[in-house]
Amino acid sequence: MTTTSRGAWTAVLCWLTVLLEGYDLVALGATIPTLLKSGYLGFTAAGATAVATVSLIGVAVGAAGLGPLTDRFGRRVLLIGSVLLFSLFTLLTPLAPNVATFGVFRFLAGLGLGACMPVALTVMSENLPARRRASASTFTMTGYHVGAVLTSVLALYAKEDWHLLFYGGGIVGLLAVPLMWWKLPESAAYLAAREQQERVGLKDLLGGRFRRISIAVWTGSFMGLLLVYGLNTWLPQLMRTAGYPISTSITLLLVLNIGAVLGLVLAGTIADRFGIRRIARIWFGAGAVLLAALSLKIGNAVVLNAVVLLTGVFVFSAQVLIYGYVAHAFPAQARGTALGLTSAVGRLGSILGPFVTGALVTAGVAYPWGFWFFAVVAALGLGAVLLLRRETPAEERLTPVSAG
Repeated sequence: MTTTSRGAWTAVLCWLTVLLEGYDLVALGATIPTLLKSGYLGFTAAGATAVATVSLIGVAVGAAGLGPLTDRFGRRVLLIGSVLLFSLFTLLTPLAPNVATFGVFRFLAGLGLGACMPVALTVMSENLPARRRASASTFTMTGYHVGAVLTSVLALYAKEDWHLLFYGGGIVGLLAVPLMWWKLPESAAYLAAREQQERVGLKDLLGGRFRRISIAVWTGSFMGLLLVYGLNTWLPQLMRTAGYPISTSITLLLVLNIGAVLGLVLAGTIADRFGIRRIARIWFGAGAVLLAALSLKIGNAVVLNAVVLLTGVFVFSAQVLIYGYVAHAFPAQARGTALGLTSAVGRLGSILGPFVTGALVTAGVAYPWGFWFFAVVAALGLGAVLLLRRETPAEERLTPVSAG
């Protein structure tokens, strides 16, 4: 396989993996209304909430537990195994005989899903020059939003046949496995790291060399995913509470995600040129300002759509820049572990975000407090990235970078 072919296949397969994750995770959200309406398996609102939460917990556990294994056993086999795991249990989900088993299948699928994103980002970052690690992360993450949009479109056609979403995602994932086995190369950086005597493990990430970086990126990831999931879950309701028509509220969710894709492409390109840390600070800061602005009633439709679009541009890609920083700052021996844990801590934010916002909606104070809450979260994310020092590439020759 030529170098060009190797890079192309790596980019395509990593992007496809993240697309499948976006597709699968959104499939449940698109299915829940039908499950509740039909009473399938005796689903109630509480049962659906439990299943959704268990699924996200599985993702967090998968990211934390399987990420470190990539530093021990290799990127390639863990990525393929993760796709196989979540595809299999996604395919089995509609066959669950009761709500409890449905939840178990979603948890097991979540284990595979959780590993997919950090491992795919690790592989992408190690197959591009260090100077392009920001765009490697942001480009790969566009697959997530494409997958989410694809699920939404298919859900409109599937309607009551919700099980087709899971069958389709599971089958495509299983078909991708042999292609990945055939075409996905092992990371050269991992192979070089395996020859080194020095090992960097979990305890080292909290040691003197990496403690400051680890705490900062974990905090930034937590705040970033809290924003992403909180906004994607509750933006329409927040806008309805503010007095906007329901059609406007739903349209704004689409505008928000269009901004997300634009922001991912823009953020990676700019960060590669001016530095990930610097651009992450600007992105979190701009996100805080824009979220605070949404607490104001904006009567002009053009201005409102522009503010929401810019919110998507800055908020959704700010967290992904954290991944780019991690890939840049940690050596190959610990890169899978570092990205896995950063993703896992972020997933905790993805669970908390919808919960807190939902509590504000229930209490009847979602507007304007919901947007003020999100603005504070973005400001805390900014505080986290302010703790980061200017990134110095962790050499692929495997000399660990100093945290200072």
